[in-house]
Amino acid sequence: MEQQQTKTNYPALYTLIIVFFFWGFIAAGNSVFIPFCKNYFHLDQFQSQLIDFAFYTAYYIGALLLFIFSSIGGKDLVGKWGYKKSIVYGLLFSALGAAAMIVAVEVNLYVGMLLGLFVVALGFSLQQTAANPFAVLLGDPKTGASRVNLGGGINSFGTTIGPLVIGFSLFGTFEPISDSEIANLPLNKVVYLYIGVGLLFLLAAALFNFSKKVPAGISDEPMEKANKALRTLIIMTILLFGMFTPVFLSYKSDLALQVEQLHKQVSSLTDQVQIDQLKLHIKEVAKPLEMQRMLWLAGALVVVIGGLLFSNKSAQKNPEGWGAMKYPQLALGMLALFIYVGIEVAIGSNLGELLTLKEFGHLQSSQITPYVSMYWGSVMIGRWA
Repeated sequence: MEQQQTKTNYPALYTLIIVFFFWGFIAAGNSVFIPFCKNYFHLDQFQSQLIDFAFYTAYYIGALLLFIFSSIGGKDLVGKWGYKKSIVYGLLFSALGAAAMIVAVEVNLYVGMLLGLFVVALGFSLQQTAANPFAVLLGDPKTGASRVNLGGGINSFGTTIGPLVIGFSLFGTFEPISDSEIANLPLNKVVYLYIGVGLLFLLAAALFNFSKKVPAGISDEPMEKANKALRTLIIMTILLFGMFTPVFLSYKSDLALQVEQLHKQVSSLTDQVQIDQLKLHIKEVAKPLEMQRMLWLAGALVVVIGGLLFSNKSAQKNPEGWGAMKYPQLALGMLALFIYVGIEVAIGSNLGELLTLKEFGHLQSSQITPYVSMYWGSVMIGRWA
C-alpha cells in the first residue's frame, strides 16, 4: 500500500522564510557597523570586534540556557512551547533588542549598543532553535532538508543586502567620507533603521501568532538524560569566562592607559611625518599587551576545541549521560560548525580593517560597504549552487 505524501504548508513556509532573512540581514550588517563604531567611538580593533562578540555570545548563552532549563524540566522547552510560539517569543525578544539599540543610539552609548545587539541575537538564538525543525515539520520529512536549504538561501540573500542598507543608514551616502569625519555624523538614520527593523520583528511575530495556517508544532517527546554533557558545557563556559576576563581587565592596566594617551596625541598632531612616527611608537609600546591578550584568546580557543573533543571521546567510551552528544556526528559537527562559522564571520568582521591597509587599497571605512556585500554575496552564490 502506498503511503500518502504530506503536502508542504507553503503559507507557513513563506512566513518562516521572512525570519531567515532577518538573521542574515542583521548579522552581515555588523561587518559594516564594526569599522563605523571603531572610528565613531575611537576604538581599537579588539574593542570594535565586541560587536560580533556580543552578537554571537548571545547565541551561545541562549542555547545554553534552553539546554539547562530543558534538562531541569526533563522536556525540550522549545518543543513544549511549540515551534510557532518559540519563534514568536524569539521575535519579541529581538524587537526588545531593537528598542534597546534605539535608546543606546540616542544617548550615544557604545555599551548600550552592544547590549541591544546581544538581546536581538538572544531572540535569534531562540528563533533558530525552533526554525530548522519547524521547516522540516511543514511538509514531507523526506524533503525537509530542501526547505531548510531554501531558508538558508534566503538568509544568504539577507547577508548580501544587509551591509548595503546598514552602510547607507550609518554613513548617509554611498559617497566616500573620511574616517575623521565619521565621528561627527548624525545617527538619526540608524534610529530610523532600527525602528523599521523592530516594527518588522513585531509584524512577523503577529503573522506567526495569528495565522491559522501556521501549525503550533508542539512536541511532547521526553529529553534523553544529558547530565554529563550539561556539566561539560557549564565547565567550558566558566573556563571561557576566566579566559576573557583578563583581556577586558587589560584595558585598565597602566600600559593600556599609556597607549590611550599616545593615541590622543596622534589626534592632536598635524604633521604626517610626526603622526607616522608616533603610530610606529604606539605599535612597539602596545605589542607586549597585544601578545598577552592573544595568549588568553588562544586559551579560549583551546577550551572550545578541547572541550568538544573531550566530550566526543568520553561519550564513545560510556554513552550514558551524554544525551545526543553520544553520537559523534553531533559532537564533531559542532566542532566543524564552530570552525566554519568562526572563519566566515571573522573574515567579514575584519574585511573592513584589511581594506584600509595600503596593500589592499587604502580605502576609507565608508568605501568598504560594496566589498563587504560582495563577500557575503559570494557566500550566497556558493549556498545557492
